[in-house]
Amino acid sequence: MKTSFLALTAILAAMTILVGCGGGSRATEAGGSDSNLEGRIRIDGSSTVHPIASALTTRFSALNRSVRVSVGESGTGAGFEKFAAGEIQIATASKPISEEQAKAAADAGIEFIELPIAIDGLSIVVNAENTWATSITMDQLKKIWDKDSKISRWNEIDPSWPDEPLVLFGPNSDHGSYEYFNEVVNGDKKNSRQDYQATADYNQLIQGVNSSKGALGYVGFAYVEQNQGAIKVLGLDAGKGVVVPSNETIKDGTYFPMSRPLFIYVNKAAASEPAVKAFVEYALTDGKDAVTQANYVPLADEQYARILKRFQDGVTGTVFNQPGKTLSQILDEE
Repeated sequence: MKTSFLALTAILAAMTILVGCGGGSRATEAGGSDSNLEGRIRIDGSSTVHPIASALTTRFSALNRSVRVSVGESGTGAGFEKFAAGEIQIATASKPISEEQAKAAADAGIEFIELPIAIDGLSIVVNAENTWATSITMDQLKKIWDKDSKISRWNEIDPSWPDEPLVLFGPNSDHGSYEYFNEVVNGDKKNSRQDYQATADYNQLIQGVNSSKGALGYVGFAYVEQNQGAIKVLGLDAGKGVVVPSNETIKDGTYFPMSRPLFIYVNKAAASEPAVKAFVEYALTDGKDAVTQANYVPLADEQYARILKRFQDGVTGTVFNQPGKTLSQILDEE
């Protein structure tokens, strides 16, 4: 009996090992994990997209522990420079790639796949003790931020507002948010006054607004969600009434024109690397919950499915830099 029991134990142990090995060696569907997957993924770019990329990396790395993923936040512009130099496989961006940036990549022999992954609402924020302003118009924003502006006090924006110093905060010119804001407000990504508190770090921007009663700045919606109570967000009037940024108004496009897609750009040659391919497919399937975790607005499931197909089909080039058109309209035209 003792011999039979030991033999049975050995058989069961062997079966357990075989089953375990079989489960770990299987290739997985998009969004799953592969314990045998190895490689290195280098990501850099937008500080706005950084919370999403970080959340994705944490989730993906927990499923694929032999893949090393590094995520930087040097800014959209700096990220595209590294992308064109071949230093990273994935660039994150808070605006579509520009003609100059696309040309730099092409000149370096790099083809790219452009993939929206979330929606953001660039938000106008003031100090929490600001009791006079609840909303602002596009014309007022241009009056404040145009490169020739000399506005320095709140009552110069609106006579009903107090004679308080206006202290401006915003991202520096390396950021896609800087370019996007100036394109939609001032008509040119380079048309911005420079006598403001420029920062590369959005957390520092929030701290600056929080510390100055006369502050006004602009920042991605996730940073508003993360700092409720520390700052105050203004409604925006673009000519059709005041709209406050929220998950709903950003997703349905009524927070116009500050609602915008966020992107990842994948080097097409690198997209065939198993680790990169798995990461991007995960980002567009099971990993999309990371968007909500990072306090941004996810795309519709149907949109993620179409963008995943765009990646798997290896569609290169830029098509999303079409002001006035929604993401759905551009995808439908494709």
